[in-house]
Amino acid sequence: MLDSKLLRTTPELVAQGLAKRGFVLDVEKLKSLEETRKAIQIKTENLQQERNSKSKDIGKAKQSGQDATALMQAVEAIKQELTTAEVELTQVQKEWDLFVSALPNIPADEVPEGKSDEDNVEIRRWGMPRSFHFEIKDHVDLGAALNGLDFDTGSKITKMQTYQLNWSVILLASDQRRAVTVVILAA
Repeated sequence: MLDSKLLRTTPELVAQGLAKRGFVLDVEKLKSLEETRKAIQIKTENLQQERNSKSKDIGKAKQSGQDATALMQAVEAIKQELTTAEVELTQVQKEWDLFVSALPNIPADEVPEGKSDEDNVEIRRWGMPRSFHFEIKDHVDLGAALNGLDFDTGSKITKMQTYQLNWSVILLASDQRRAVTVVILAA
């Protein structure tokens, strides 16, 4: 997640960085949300300050034996207004968080512009890529072929695209861990 301070102080710079990834940042919406948040926060802080000041005045009035009913009613009205302002602030903050959480990270300056990994530049290579005499399969294909992964049941249980491990795969993984542990302990 991007730094909120960076987004608030230099949204144009963030927009330029995100443009390298092919992402268009709505700077006007970002500024609007920030201005709204700032205005409501200032209003909330002023109301809190006013409430605290009047509460002190109530204490002084009661100490000196004066009637504090008018002050208490004023504080009650301020409390209601403060509650409304705090709810508004929470809503604006949630909207800000939702907007910011959808933003990708800014790439480093040395990263070339592009929309996919096809646009990347290979800087160096370590080791030689292996070549196999058989077709390499994805773990999903292997699990389905060996009846070790059950996609239908996993999706029904979790309501997400996931899988459930069958006992054969669980036992295989357990045996592998046990074998590694034996080798480590024997060393």
